[in-house]
Amino acid sequence: MKQVAVSELQEKAANYLTGSEPLAIELDGEVVGYYYPKKRTKQEELNRKLDRLAELVNKALAETGMTEDEFADLFDTSKPFPYDADS
Repeated sequence: MKQVAVSELQEKAANYLTGSEPLAIELDGEVVGYYYPKKRTKQEELNRKLDRLAELVNKALAETGMTEDEFADLFDTSKPFPYDADS
């Protein structure tokens, strides 16, 4: 069980509350409560992971300025990698 200060829980609430790890919540070094996440079905867990993947892909597209097609081409093993020295 992970121990988390109330202040850290406030800052990262979305991450902690959507995670699967139980938490011991501390205030001034003393445990004041516990958080046990709801057991998710396999489909709920898959949906959560797919949502997170979509967030990461969108972030990568925004940071690189690539289109979805350019990004997808990076994973097409029938094509050479764009930065490959042999190409």
